[in-house]
Amino acid sequence: MVDLAGRTLMPGLIDCHAHVNAHSANLPGLADESPAYVALLAANEMRAMLHRGFTTVRDPGGADFGLHEAVAQGIVDGPRLYFGGKALSQTGGHGDGRPRGRSVRDDHQCCPDMSTVCDGVDEVRRAAREQLRTGAHHVKIMLSGGVASPTDRIDSTQFSLEEIRAIVEEAEAANRYVAGHAYTARAINRGLEAGVRSIEHGNLLDESSVELFLERDAFLVPTLVTYDRMAAEGAEHGLPEASLAKNPLVLDAGLKALDLAHRAGVNLCYGSDLLGGMRRHQLREFTIRGAVQPAADVIRSATVTAARLLGEDGRLGRIVPGALADMLVLDGDPLEDLAVLTDPEERLKMVVQGGAVKLDRL
Repeated sequence: MVDLAGRTLMPGLIDCHAHVNAHSANLPGLADESPAYVALLAANEMRAMLHRGFTTVRDPGGADFGLHEAVAQGIVDGPRLYFGGKALSQTGGHGDGRPRGRSVRDDHQCCPDMSTVCDGVDEVRRAAREQLRTGAHHVKIMLSGGVASPTDRIDSTQFSLEEIRAIVEEAEAANRYVAGHAYTARAINRGLEAGVRSIEHGNLLDESSVELFLERDAFLVPTLVTYDRMAAEGAEHGLPEASLAKNPLVLDAGLKALDLAHRAGVNLCYGSDLLGGMRRHQLREFTIRGAVQPAADVIRSATVTAARLLGEDGRLGRIVPGALADMLVLDGDPLEDLAVLTDPEERLKMVVQGGAVKLDRL
């Protein structure tokens, strides 16, 4: 028995969009680095995430079965890791990090790139099967352009409907699901109509998107903190100039999209998507969302709703008999003040993961 002396006991936090390999905001540069170097840095970052209170994370691009096994076997301390392997991108899409003048691309398994490039129904089926073969918990695809990619437009749509449906078919055949990177309503809606289960970011969604989320019981994973931090310190952490120029296109719209989705009752999950040294702000997403959502709803996005997306309802995100005993002890009540969650050095007193104490400041 542990006497908590009036402190708050709550479930461990779940971040549904964290890139543990992304030690730099220059994502294309990761492909040229030693996988051993990247893995060691990832181990350090995962330990830091656990000590922020995140007992589970979903990595939708970059983490692989090796990092998953290292955590599961206790080789490194870190959040329970749900990985997607390499995200799938079309040529010239958000996962294609080549500058315009380069034709060659190396998609070898050992390259610590976050994506693989594939085109056409046959290629995307094979690419999805390759990720699922490694034990991936989901398949991540790029449905639109992005900030951190060098040659695409934010407002582009990516992959044909036939390609998206083929990837969804492969994931469903393996009893897995597809997560789709998308910003605009057009890209979001194409993904949802084709069976994508979770939309990552969604900053430019509209009412038609909300209707589809509700109709399909799909999930939205906003990642507002990453645009906030890229604007403030992206250049310092390696974000290229071309990406900095694209960031304002999604920065200002994100909070409005969150408010619209929240008011409509869309399934919302917590995500951070921070890169490099900006990952230390992982908890800041609570503060940003608290501007438009009640504290209880923000906390649900990082606990019970996130667990449903991961297919772990009843095992994660709750403190109930039969759950995996991921728990936090806090000084203060985050239902009254979300800032209790954002100051772990002072407020986070204990982290329990799977019944084992991982941090003890009591």
